[in-house]
Amino acid sequence: MSKKNPFIAPSNEPLAAGIAPSLGEAHSSMKVPQNAAWWKKFLAFVGPGYLVAVGYMDPGNWATDIAGGSQFGYTLLSVILISNLMAVVLQSLAGKLGIVTGRDLAQACRERFSMPVVMVLWILCELAIAATDLAEVIGSAIALKLLFNIPMLYGVIITAVDVLVILLLQNKGFRALESLVIVLMATIALCFGIDLFLAKPDMGGIMHGFVPSAEILQNPAMLYIAIGIIGATVMPHNLYLHSSIVQTRQIEQTPKGKKEAILYSTMDSTIALTLALFINAAILIVSAAVFHSAGMTQVAEITDAYHLLTPLLGTTIASILFGVALLASGQNSTLTGTLSGQIVMEGFLNIRIPAWLRRLVTRLIAIIPAVIVTAIAGEHGTEELLILSQVVLSLQLPFAVIPLVMFTSDKKSMGAFANKLWLKIISWIIAGVIVVLNVYLIIQTILLF
Repeated sequence: MSKKNPFIAPSNEPLAAGIAPSLGEAHSSMKVPQNAAWWKKFLAFVGPGYLVAVGYMDPGNWATDIAGGSQFGYTLLSVILISNLMAVVLQSLAGKLGIVTGRDLAQACRERFSMPVVMVLWILCELAIAATDLAEVIGSAIALKLLFNIPMLYGVIITAVDVLVILLLQNKGFRALESLVIVLMATIALCFGIDLFLAKPDMGGIMHGFVPSAEILQNPAMLYIAIGIIGATVMPHNLYLHSSIVQTRQIEQTPKGKKEAILYSTMDSTIALTLALFINAAILIVSAAVFHSAGMTQVAEITDAYHLLTPLLGTTIASILFGVALLASGQNSTLTGTLSGQIVMEGFLNIRIPAWLRRLVTRLIAIIPAVIVTAIAGEHGTEELLILSQVVLSLQLPFAVIPLVMFTSDKKSMGAFANKLWLKIISWIIAGVIVVLNVYLIIQTILLF
């Protein structure tokens, strides 16, 4: 590690000797038109935001949204909105870090911190990615069981095939991967759009639900689910992912070029996260309109929600669309989860292993516990494992958010692009809120177990 500069220069300084670019096979692989209309430039940047947004609607989010809607109606919609606004700020910081410094968050940690700290951060991040992949495996397996009556154990094993799909897509270029993710997100949005129409929710209740209520803080049960929604929404691996994949665009390495790239990257992620907000809100709204209004306030598991939609709405299409959306969510999150695994290993350890091997290892780490729990405890055990995976994610989140805010606020590393005072204040408030709420969530979950 260079003694001259423990972190990174604010301008065009190349990567230190021996440090390869993040996602080397895709780095600067996509050209951005320089002398073109703004919308053409913006379209060139569309993609990374959607890969990031996937993590905000993965199967781990579904249980908290379903429970929140069935128990408390539309009240917790404000929590989904607030957590989404937090995500918009954090993801914009992650994108800015990658564009300005040419490092992803993992590489920045490696250059800034001592090796013992780096190793601890790496291990925690690997645990978070394994937990994320575990949620995707279980979510996909539940969807296969609901749609095709495939036993959970076989469904978990089938998900191993996803690795081959990812490899095939990456061989066709990064844009192919982004396109598939966007198509799957559109599928989820369409399915829940139709379910929303069938559920006929109370529009007045929805509008009122987006206004924060003091009752959320006063009611312990409501507060617990609210914290669960926040904990399941902001994903630590997304910060590493975003800081890397924004570098797939070939931009001008000048202050003007970087400023423009930050603008379009932020627009991309903000629009994509708005779509994620719609999907998360739709899950809670459907649950509130169908279950809460019928007095069924204890629906909290994905399987229960699937089976109850048909009799309550009087049509099987509602349940089928729910299952299709869940399957698309699981597959989508798998794509980005395994990509994050590659970024984290390469960034923290500065080692390169074949992409297929890295993805296989990531998937096996998730599949093995899922197979064991499914075989021993059955389907109910996998639902509990899904909840546990979200607690692991919550535990790791501060270790990603705090370095991100530190690095992007540092003028030595970011130069003129360092966070302004108002953004520093907002970012540290968000980091503090996330830390406090996640610690509370972990303590409460341990007490429950």
